[in-house]
Amino acid sequence: MEKFTVYTGKSVPLMNDNIDTDQLIPKQFLKAVDKKG
Repeated sequence: MEKFTVYTGKSVPLMNDNIDTDQLIPKQFLKAVDKKG
């Protein structure tokens, strides 16, 4: 894995207490699902 150096893109704050990550990145776009952690 290469070292992360610079992010060039937009970011926005999400002003909600509970964020539904399935709305951000739906499961069909994930490369792997891991239940560890």
